[in-house]
Amino acid sequence: MSKLKIFLREFWIFGLKEAWACLFGGYLLFWILLTKVWYPLEDIIYRYDFLLICAITFQLILLIFKLETWREASVIAIFHIVATGMEVFKTSESIGAWEYPGEFVAGIYNVPFFAGFMYSAVGSYIARIWRIFEFRFSYYPPMIWPILLVMVIYINFFTHHFWYDLRNPLIIASLLTFGWTQLYFKIDRVYRKMPLLLGFFLVALFIWFAENIATYSNIWIYPNQNGGWQMVPITKLIAWYLLMLLSFVLVSLVNRPRLIDEVQIIENNNTFQIDTE
Repeated sequence: MSKLKIFLREFWIFGLKEAWACLFGGYLLFWILLTKVWYPLEDIIYRYDFLLICAITFQLILLIFKLETWREASVIAIFHIVATGMEVFKTSESIGAWEYPGEFVAGIYNVPFFAGFMYSAVGSYIARIWRIFEFRFSYYPPMIWPILLVMVIYINFFTHHFWYDLRNPLIIASLLTFGWTQLYFKIDRVYRKMPLLLGFFLVALFIWFAENIATYSNIWIYPNQNGGWQMVPITKLIAWYLLMLLSFVLVSLVNRPRLIDEVQIIENNNTFQIDTE
């Protein structure tokens, strides 16, 4: 098979696997956009509460049909809880980093419970793509360092409103922690590789795109969007990069990173070497 055919085949398979991994997030965005342009049930059930029912239903479907494991769901639930705690703080009257403009019944303080499922979608994506692409790593740091890193990241989401913002030092710390780590992922029959940090950035970028869709759909809005929608500043990428690190490390507690020298890939009784070129 020519290199062009191999590339086109892997490009197609890569797109299909990515779409399958994004199942939860894509499902939520579908309902977010649909209820933005057409929602006739406002007199019966608030939009946020309807979206919450949609999210819970789909999460149960993932578990029932074993598209997501209970262990993965438990870690994603933890991310859901810690993210909701941050949401309560960020949307408080004293902080006002953003707001949920609609009404709801199911929620806590200024935050509808549906909000936590948007973070769950990120965790679900990472957990699913980890399995679908059969992730392997080289030069992965000892687990204590990523755990300490994301603990400080989470604390900084609160403390930077009152104290020095550690985002830049945290970015440097992430470079030092994962700067040598390579991610190996299986598209078709062989493994390809990329720097793990590049993967972090690409995921954060797509989350930023999704955030623009969500704010356009009036799910939540930032103070500068009160007078009308405008794109979320590209600087928000930093926050999503750090929050995505938190989700990745939480998922890694279930899907423990496997080093590349621990793996032998066998298909049709043939051993395929890992392609690192």
